Amino acid sequence: MKRILVPTDFSKTSIIALEVACEIAKKGGAEVIALHVVEEATAESFRVTGEVVPQNFEDRLYTMKMLEKAKKQLEKLVMDPKFSSIKLDGELRLGNAYHGMNAIITEQKVDLVVMGTQGHSRLQEMIIGSNTEKVVRHSKVPVLSVHKKPSKVNFKNIVYATSMSKNEEKFAKVVIEAQAMYNSKIHLVRVNTPGDFQRDKVAKDYMDKFAKKLGLKNYTINVYNDLTEEEGIIYFAESIKADMIAMATSGRTGFAHVLAGSIAEEVVSHAKRPVLTLVTKK
Repeated sequence: MKRILVPTDFSKTSIIALEVACEIAKKGGAEVIALHVVEEATAESFRVTGEVVPQNFEDRLYTMKMLEKAKKQLEKLVMDPKFSSIKLDGELRLGNAYHGMNAIITEQKVDLVVMGTQGHSRLQEMIIGSNTEKVVRHSKVPVLSVHKKPSKVNFKNIVYATSMSKNEEKFAKVVIEAQAMYNSKIHLVRVNTPGDFQRDKVAKDYMDKFAKKLGLKNYTINVYNDLTEEEGIIYFAESIKADMIAMATSGRTGFAHVLAGSIAEEVVSHAKRPVLTLVTKK
């Protein structure tokens, strides 16, 4: 791991994500990029009635003031003495936050994204979602979502929630890398739900073969029963006091996402511990 990206809006949540990223960077010898994107007023905007309204001088002046303010905030953040033990660079962009993040990931060959998430109500999820969940759904690199700062950034116990898909090999390598960095124990878990139930013996035998095929070491095999997969993952992690949840996501988009949703996004939104995800498209 060489580069970690942390999108920041200078909020408490994003600063927590930066602190976690810096601890990981210290452990892995990586550098951190703090990214802030100023949303640009579009060249043209549209009234509800449909008429085009050209961008005016006041809009451009407002954007310039926002850039100046953000530049000072980013410089102050990068120079904070508490981050002096690692290489921390600031990156200021103008435009769309999500697309700006994707551009940096490609340009800088980012290995990991660390993002803060506050979680939100069911209604908010249905209407707007969040930048964190959008990145979780589309990112080509692993994403670590942080709800609150852990008492210690030391991922000794990792819950690996698996669907035992053939597409998980790439993600398994990410989990194994994290395990090696922190000398962790992996707790492989399958959640039984009323609509998708397997007997413990059948599930555990299959999981053990799956773990060996992926090359996992120092792991436990677990089956947990709950009403939904996302609740089962969260409650199992709580029951063993896990330091992190790791899970692959299929990255459903568009109508398929509306219909089926995403277990990973639900866990990211509601778990109180860090969640590591990676899109493994079929």
